[in-house]
Amino acid sequence: MSELAAAVGAQLDEGIDGSVIVSGSVRLDSRLVQPGDVFVAVPGERHDGHDFLSEVREMGAVAAIVTDPAATGGVLPLVGVEDETVALGRLAAHVRDQLVGIRVLAITGSSGKTTTKDLLAATLAGFEDTVAAPGSFNNDVGLPMTVLEAETSTRYLVLEMGARAAGDIARLCRIVRPDVGIVLNVGSAHVGEFGSRDLIGEAKGELVEGLAPQGVAVLNADDPVTAAMSSRARGRVLTFGLESGAELRGTRVELDDLGWPSFDVEFDGEKVRVRLRAVGMHQVANGLAVIGGCLAVGISLVAAAAALEQARVGSPWRMEVIRTVGGAVVINDAYNANPESMSAALRALVAVAGGSETCAVIGTMRELGELSADAHRDIGRLAGRLGVNRVVAVGEEARPVLAGLDDLVEWSGTAEFAADCDEALGLLRGSGTAGAVVLVKASRALGLERLALDLVETHGGPVRISD
Repeated sequence: MSELAAAVGAQLDEGIDGSVIVSGSVRLDSRLVQPGDVFVAVPGERHDGHDFLSEVREMGAVAAIVTDPAATGGVLPLVGVEDETVALGRLAAHVRDQLVGIRVLAITGSSGKTTTKDLLAATLAGFEDTVAAPGSFNNDVGLPMTVLEAETSTRYLVLEMGARAAGDIARLCRIVRPDVGIVLNVGSAHVGEFGSRDLIGEAKGELVEGLAPQGVAVLNADDPVTAAMSSRARGRVLTFGLESGAELRGTRVELDDLGWPSFDVEFDGEKVRVRLRAVGMHQVANGLAVIGGCLAVGISLVAAAAALEQARVGSPWRMEVIRTVGGAVVINDAYNANPESMSAALRALVAVAGGSETCAVIGTMRELGELSADAHRDIGRLAGRLGVNRVVAVGEEARPVLAGLDDLVEWSGTAEFAADCDEALGLLRGSGTAGAVVLVKASRALGLERLALDLVETHGGPVRISD
């Protein structure tokens, strides 16, 4: 207990037994507390963790980290801190210092972070004990919680780093001291918050600057802003991409009837063929980034490629292809959206359809600032040029998608508008989607995963799910 208090920068109150052993995990959710755990009482919008101190004591928690000086846990020892998020970061940094022999691989980028994290973690797990978070645990709370899942047997810790302001990634780097930093791309996601793509690049590049001289920066050579980060690296830089200038290069890309890409990977005079279990041409760059991460920790090209072929995306609602009993195919990519990922998803829709009827449910892409209207209009134009048969724009900010379709005289599909998810459900439920391939994609706040799951049930439930 004394070590826990010292790690978070607190002092134990008089009368608390500092020799108490924390044998379990750190929990934010009182419902998940197990004997030996430490509970972090986070004050939230709906529930305040301080209200559950007696409950977690009964469930076996040995201590709680609290920010309310008036909190009482009965016989439960309380460690008082000013900020629970700062305390989590300090505790994670302390744990990181104790993990001898671990290699920390961190991933950032405007799109593809979670998919690449999933694929990299699954690939590395084929070699050594690997820890990575489910979903997008990429902020000041999620990242420390992932670190706290690591044990002395863990050899690879795969982390995702997001940023909403300058300094966010630098702060996360100080907590985990990454050995490998992978930057996928710099797009327009969050441009409304940062102000420009260059400023986003400055923030993403904090990962490269956060690497020690012996660290390895794995950078996308096909993205100019990302490639330019090589000047910010103090150690080795390994580039990947489809263009000839990349050190780790993908060539001869093909898509099969599931939309899974196969491609040759060339590195240092060697060449192997890889088939990914992930949908869309854009996954090739993610796959190359995974192999780059493996090379950076000393795994051979041949071994990395073989392990990657078995890897799958575990996080939900990311290009999740669901084939239904009724013949419709639903691509649930409703977790998030920005112009780059939306473009990639539309191309994947057409590839998966292979000539079948297509329907794109395009929801609002948020946090684009003054670029929002033009970005949505461009997505409408792209959907039309790709020959998508039906487009449903969801949310007022997505209305310019329809204007983009109107710009194309040659497009002869159907365009519709829905104010929200419920209205879109009314338009689509049982209406012209039998036998079609339907893409559902939007920023997370719209909750369009409900629509995707409803469509699956409308068409008799899933036959086969591939990620």
